[in-house]
Amino acid sequence: MNFELTEEQELVKANMKEFCEKYVEPIADQVDQEALFPAENIKRLAEQDMLGVPYPEQYGGAGSDYLTYIMTLEELSRTCAATGFIVEVHTSLACNPLYKFGSEAQKKKYLVPLCKGDILGAVTLSEQGAGEDEAATATADGNEYVLNGVKSFVWNAPNAGIFIVFAKTGKSGGVSAFIVPAGTPGIEVGKHVDKMGLRGALGSEVLLKDCRIPKENLLGQEGQGPAIAAAALDGSRVGIAALALGIAQAAMDESIRYSKERVQFGQPISNFQAIQWMLSNMAIEIEVSRYLTYYAAWCYDQNLPYSKEAAMAKLMASETAVHQSDTAVQIHGGMGTIKGQKVERLYRDAKITQIHGGTSGFTKTVIADNALSW
Repeated sequence: MNFELTEEQELVKANMKEFCEKYVEPIADQVDQEALFPAENIKRLAEQDMLGVPYPEQYGGAGSDYLTYIMTLEELSRTCAATGFIVEVHTSLACNPLYKFGSEAQKKKYLVPLCKGDILGAVTLSEQGAGEDEAATATADGNEYVLNGVKSFVWNAPNAGIFIVFAKTGKSGGVSAFIVPAGTPGIEVGKHVDKMGLRGALGSEVLLKDCRIPKENLLGQEGQGPAIAAAALDGSRVGIAALALGIAQAAMDESIRYSKERVQFGQPISNFQAIQWMLSNMAIEIEVSRYLTYYAAWCYDQNLPYSKEAAMAKLMASETAVHQSDTAVQIHGGMGTIKGQKVERLYRDAKITQIHGGTSGFTKTVIADNALSW
């Protein structure tokens, strides 16, 4: 197996690191503390073709592979995970369904501006309660569908230009996917969600009230919603793994820096075996997570089945991010608990990677289902 990156991948990674040092790092604390959407940096990323990295140039993308996209997410999240999360939701969850299931006309009309970064994308998957009476519905009415319901935890919603909406259709209650441009009468962004971490990646409820869209905005076939959602979530799990990997790497970076600077008993604490063993475990877990994540992305690029690999990468990387950020706070001691310290932010950001894209428990079920079919 060849574990070496191509020259192009190395260049993209180096350019992203330089971009983050220049633009992302200086405002990362402000983004977190003020729950500030980093509009100018998202615009800059769009100008550098970073909002459609793995999609063909004919659809406005950069024409790179999924592994390159994953590495850009890792580097971005190493500096500001909230910015990485905005890009991940847009690229993995919103663009992917259009690319895989959209008609040629839909791709030209909606995927192109998304990949170019002219607009951001959002996906409405979650429903609070998700009971029979609360599920969003789409009723056919002549040449239109009429959408009603409330969607929860819709990330990028306040800044989105296009929503991929999942709703029940037909008498059988099957789920379908729809393309709904922002500003369509009947769709409204509701109450803002104030998260513990990734605070600059804004999310809200989305309210649908007699929202009429033309039938040509049905994505894929009627009733194909679960397959579309599953494909999007597989890609997103690799993205979340990259996000978590960036957080874990940042936690180790901060731990190494601080352990060399902090002096106790006349020497840097990095000389103490207890600290060295913590750093050793960090290095091992991060490398395992990186190999799993890159391998899942490689499987995607080779058109191989990758649902199991995506779940494994997401589970390992998110658990690693939580563990390593916790260790980083421990190494920093009291300083690690203070607002404004990067490790304190990483600690809060990391937890969400265990939940978004499927909780750790659900992800284990995905892995077990694959194992049982061997």
